[in-house]
Amino acid sequence: VYTVHFQQGSCTDLTSTSGYDSLIQRMNDGRKSCKELEEFMKQRASIEERYGKDLVSLSKKVCGQNELNTLKRAFDVFKQQIENVGLSHIQLASNLREEVKKLEDFREKQKDARKKVEHVMENLHKQKSAFYKKTMDSKKTYEQKCKDKDEAEQQMNRNTGLTNVKQIEKLQAKAHQSKQVADEADRVYYQNVSNLEKIQKDWETEHIRTCEMLEQQDCERIHGLRNTMWVHSNLLSQECVANDETYEEIRKVLEQCNIQKDLEFYVDLKRTGDTPPAIIPYENYYNAQRGLNDESQYATIGDSSYSLLQH
Repeated sequence: VYTVHFQQGSCTDLTSTSGYDSLIQRMNDGRKSCKELEEFMKQRASIEERYGKDLVSLSKKVCGQNELNTLKRAFDVFKQQIENVGLSHIQLASNLREEVKKLEDFREKQKDARKKVEHVMENLHKQKSAFYKKTMDSKKTYEQKCKDKDEAEQQMNRNTGLTNVKQIEKLQAKAHQSKQVADEADRVYYQNVSNLEKIQKDWETEHIRTCEMLEQQDCERIHGLRNTMWVHSNLLSQECVANDETYEEIRKVLEQCNIQKDLEFYVDLKRTGDTPPAIIPYENYYNAQRGLNDESQYATIGDSSYSLLQH
């Protein structure tokens, strides 16, 4: 695909590199996409790690320490599973960073391979541009020398009737010299065209190889980015499944909570006895004093004998 559509920017400009430049820009944009995804995954890994550490720290907090029996076990399992979830997210962060490292290695490998090709193409571009300029300059020189030759020959032909032999010999010598100079310019121009054609063919051959290599790299990059995002999604999906399994353990222990058993356990643990304390009877103070002093009698307001104090 790339070989067909990026052969050259313009068929009229031999030195144009627009097709090649477009491919290189495509590669640079692709490399930028790799870096952007790497940074995205690094930040996601940091989020997962921070979240995991916060959960582990949270699981160490005091929670339900005064509960008993089945509910106490539920609290213990609840905190332990929350810690497990935190550890799982920390491991997820590590797995994500491993994928980032793979993507970085892939990007650098492509960069190194592309550098070699770019170096060869840049040298060929420079050679082609230099020979193109040399060829165009030699063409101008050749055309000018041809004009000088034609002018010298025309001048000689116009003066064939001259009787001055020296003047004729001078014109003939000039025409002959102009022809030699034109012939040399023709030879140089032809040689430069041949050399430029050879360099152009070398450039085209290398350009085809470069297009094929860059196309292969682009295919691998697209596949690699797609696969990285796929693995990323799978890791997150697996984490959700693992978390749900962990939470299921909490749900299971919660299902085993028995309110009646917890109440009975508390009673058995803290019971103080089955019989309540006896009722304290009413004891009249003055009744208790009767008989202690026969000459002194005291009565309460409730007694029928209560009227006055006797001595």
